[in-house]
Amino acid sequence: QLTMSLNSSTLLNEENPQGPKRNTECLESLELQTPSSFQDNPLQQLQLASQEVLEKAKKSGRSKCPRCSSSRMFYCYTCFVPVETVPTKEIPTVKLPLKIDIIKHPNETDGKSTAVHAKLLAPDDVTIYKYPCIPEYEEKRHEIALIFPGPNSISVKDIAFHLQKYTKKGVYENDDDCSREPFLKQAKIEPKEEKNLNECISSNKSEGTRLKKIIFIDSTWNQTNKIITDERLQGLLQIELKTRKTCFWRHQKGKPDTYLSTIEAIYYFLVDYHQEILKEKYKGQYDNLLFFFSFMYTLIKNAKCCAGKE
Repeated sequence: QLTMSLNSSTLLNEENPQGPKRNTECLESLELQTPSSFQDNPLQQLQLASQEVLEKAKKSGRSKCPRCSSSRMFYCYTCFVPVETVPTKEIPTVKLPLKIDIIKHPNETDGKSTAVHAKLLAPDDVTIYKYPCIPEYEEKRHEIALIFPGPNSISVKDIAFHLQKYTKKGVYENDDDCSREPFLKQAKIEPKEEKNLNECISSNKSEGTRLKKIIFIDSTWNQTNKIITDERLQGLLQIELKTRKTCFWRHQKGKPDTYLSTIEAIYYFLVDYHQEILKEKYKGQYDNLLFFFSFMYTLIKNAKCCAGKE
């Protein structure tokens, strides 16, 4: 997962659907590399849709992908669809405030990546690319940002301010007359008119620096260098998530707990974006992005407890 604070939004890998059929008690095929945060469940406060469909699927065991017929648990990580025992209509759908591109390293194990969760749960807003087949972002730099830690990365709350430098000629482009010149060059006006002008300028600044797409890299930390140095990603605004801690069960050895799994990075970014940029109270709108993640977290935690008893 490669996210912030060195949160690698893809520096961690995820499920291990290629293991043998799960035992409903201990799920012996799942790796139990669990961080200390497993002691308490930080995901229990999430407002999630009913996970009964996943409970039933777990008891049924692996099932076929309706597209490629491969044997999978819960969903197919290559076709990005639920398996036959998990009806699509019973899976929640999340609407996102912007589009998300996930760039997946070609060596990243499909079955271990949490990136597919985002595609399954927000299919209309998420696109997954396998590097090096990625889009050209040059012409849209003023409305795109990359989640990646670095010396020039900023926090979510500073997005609008920093995107201003990407607008053409430093002027907020809009058809309204009041936006044709930078504010400081406006002619002197009466106090009453000034309020209306400020509101107009403020509105145009917000529109002119609005983030429309966010990019996440899905790979282990050691694999990110090849992607992050790609010329197509150069010059993009970089954002770092510094305060969140991972709950991922396959945490990379030697990396801080602020390195998030891809789905965690997406979720926490959106929560911060909703509050810091949209200025709206967060009421669980994106919690279902962790629908699969939280379920598997609980399964592995229970398996760990079961193994301990034995």
